[in-house]
Amino acid sequence: MAVNLREFERIDDLQFKGLRIIQNTRKFCFGTDAVLLSHFAGIRKGDKAVDLGTGTGIVPVLLAGREQTAQVWGLEIQADMVEMAKRSIVLNGLESRVEILHADLKEAPEILGKGRYTLVVSNPPYKKAGSGIPNPDDIKAIARHEILCTLDDVLASAAGLLCPGGRFALVHRPERMMDILTGMRQHRLEPKRIRLVHPRVHKTPNLVLIEAVLSGRPYLNWMPPLIVYDQNMQYTDEIKEIYHLAQQAP
Repeated sequence: MAVNLREFERIDDLQFKGLRIIQNTRKFCFGTDAVLLSHFAGIRKGDKAVDLGTGTGIVPVLLAGREQTAQVWGLEIQADMVEMAKRSIVLNGLESRVEILHADLKEAPEILGKGRYTLVVSNPPYKKAGSGIPNPDDIKAIARHEILCTLDDVLASAAGLLCPGGRFALVHRPERMMDILTGMRQHRLEPKRIRLVHPRVHKTPNLVLIEAVLSGRPYLNWMPPLIVYDQNMQYTDEIKEIYHLAQQAP
């Protein structure tokens, strides 16, 4: 379906079931972390899923593409990002299965309903407010720094949305690991799976993927590290497979 593009916008082909995404080259564009999160989350048949801080809507688009019986909601506080994400949903003909809402994720349980969802995902701002050098472009600063929401806000909303046994999947930075794990338990989100993402074999990890279960029993599975590039700076076989699954899944 044709949609109108604004200045500096482009349509990127996700090479996955014909899905595409609208992005603005002057604003925040999705990265590898969003693709890894959508793969790691493991959406299931009949899931009711919520993406907190959806940005361009890339994660709901990928989740809906992975499982056609799932219903997905995305919440985003920035109005221009919401408008762009909604056009991507129309572009892909996903209006019956994906809804993008202009809302503060802190209010998600009140807006969408408490205890009704089987999966919540989030690719939140990584940096604490006041840490690092905020981007002078407000949109990018909001996406990267805890300006409009904190990690605790994300965890509280996820716990409020999930039904007992519901899963929460998060991508974040390894240096925030203790904040994440202690925060999860404070909100009854029991960590179940952790996977560190390394740019190369001998490099320290720069991303962490974590899955928690609401009111789950304590048991933590450390998954093998995920290596992005080999010694020739080419994608590893597993990354190629993940992108294949994200792009070529039946």
